[in-house]
Amino acid sequence: MNALQPHSETPTNGQEDRYLASTHDVVNQPPALANYNLFEQDTALQEAVIREGAEAATPELKQFGALAGAAATIDLGFKANSNKPVFQTHDRFGHRIDEVEFHPAYHDLMTIALEHGLHSSPWTNPGKGAHVARAAKYYLHSQVEAAHCCPITMTFAAIPSIRKQPELARDWEQRILANRYDPRNVPDGQKACVTIGMAMTEKQGGSDVRANSTKAFPVGAEGPGQAYELVGHKWFVSAPMCDAFLVLAHSRGGLSCFLMPRWRPDGSKNPWQIQRLKNKMGNVANASSEVELRGALAWMVGEEGRGVPTIIEMVAMTRFDCMIGSSAGMRQAVAQATHHCRHRSAFGNRLNQQPLMQNVLADLAVESEAALAYTLRIARALDNQDQEHERLLARLATPVGKYWICKRTPNHAYEAMECIGGSGVMEDCIMPRLFRESPVNAIWEGSGNVQCLDTLRALQKEPETLDAFFREASEAKGADRRFDLFLAQLQQDFGDISDIQYRARNLVDRMALVMQGSLLLRHSDPAVADAFCASRLQSAGGMNYGNLPSGTDAAAIIKRATPVVG
Repeated sequence: MNALQPHSETPTNGQEDRYLASTHDVVNQPPALANYNLFEQDTALQEAVIREGAEAATPELKQFGALAGAAATIDLGFKANSNKPVFQTHDRFGHRIDEVEFHPAYHDLMTIALEHGLHSSPWTNPGKGAHVARAAKYYLHSQVEAAHCCPITMTFAAIPSIRKQPELARDWEQRILANRYDPRNVPDGQKACVTIGMAMTEKQGGSDVRANSTKAFPVGAEGPGQAYELVGHKWFVSAPMCDAFLVLAHSRGGLSCFLMPRWRPDGSKNPWQIQRLKNKMGNVANASSEVELRGALAWMVGEEGRGVPTIIEMVAMTRFDCMIGSSAGMRQAVAQATHHCRHRSAFGNRLNQQPLMQNVLADLAVESEAALAYTLRIARALDNQDQEHERLLARLATPVGKYWICKRTPNHAYEAMECIGGSGVMEDCIMPRLFRESPVNAIWEGSGNVQCLDTLRALQKEPETLDAFFREASEAKGADRRFDLFLAQLQQDFGDISDIQYRARNLVDRMALVMQGSLLLRHSDPAVADAFCASRLQSAGGMNYGNLPSGTDAAAIIKRATPVVG
């Protein structure tokens, strides 16, 4: 018999070709995770927003969650990453323009972010829950597409530094905080809204910005608020189409901070020139560049010779946003993995009902919720900087959290991808983008070692920060014996500072864990808190995902974390 000949019961004659062309039905595949409300399908986020003081923002967050989960919005993220920014040095007439062209989807995402105040709301409407509400919205938005959030973060974070120079703040702040987006490559004087970037890193120094070689030459009078011309280079300038940048350069009085616009006040192009765009493994939608400053006009911000303390307030806020972004990446990875496993069957059962898969999914969910709880607790601290405990806590817990949460994200993204299987490796799935994005926040704004050293610096300059940290963590004492033992050992180990820099990573690891454990014990679902303490504070199974001990209520944890779509 011919191998293609139909069986006797198969239609023949004119129907045979149609029969042979139908090879299979598509079954056992999940529906697309789209057209759902990211906020309403995130129980841990809803609870944290209320707990940390932003309950009044719930209606707004529900609306934004629906926008973030819309299929059309999700599609913008894919299109922005499928079309890399393109750099044009000159126009067709030979004029130097230093212009980066973005796909329209990138501009649409920027518009959404800026019109919804992701760069401005805590500054324009400060008070109870302002930073918490903004962090929650940023958390939702960066799950759609993380790369374009870089200029949003820098614009948001620039305000504390620019306010150090009141006359510059009077000229720039209103336009920085405007909830609009104007991507035109024109002088900032023609714009009612602007974005701000940052340029610190140089080839020879990297994170050691005091090794910078860029020089600042006074145009006339010297000192804060005065005009200088900058000569040098910057090795890493993200979002080079921002309207102005905070830059570090050496003036006569030492390393100082400057505000450098892309255009001069007379409308001529400021002579800072993009050499090339970085060819990054991830963060594709966001352009990053190398630039040369050839007498670029800039104004000194803050006290001369105090450039690092001036710009460090901006850096502190960008580090906080790294925590939000990495937490958001974890949440989106958990959403994708749990959604897939809720619908997919194998070996006779749904994947999310298979014991070994339950162990992995629940572990990923625990990590995600711990990151979120830590991040929004710091957001509350930022909302209450007039309280000494909150100020001290934010100073120490920010580098600790930035180090730990960002460092935990890459393996988390990989494990979630593996839960999905081969489909999770395909570029029409969001997981490859989440995986490529996952190392970025751990490296940017100070890598792991830099965060650990900053933690030690905080302890040295303000020893009371450690008291505040342990006072906060101790709020959970008595709730779990494993936590109490872990906390006591960590406090004891801080009594010996003989080789503290060598041991810094170990100490900071455990600081992050003890704070996450404290927050989960006090505020989360008991199954989540128990799983965290059993696997992170008392575990012989290592820190690889899927090591939750027997007795963990994995099903409850997975149910709590799974978006119900389709």
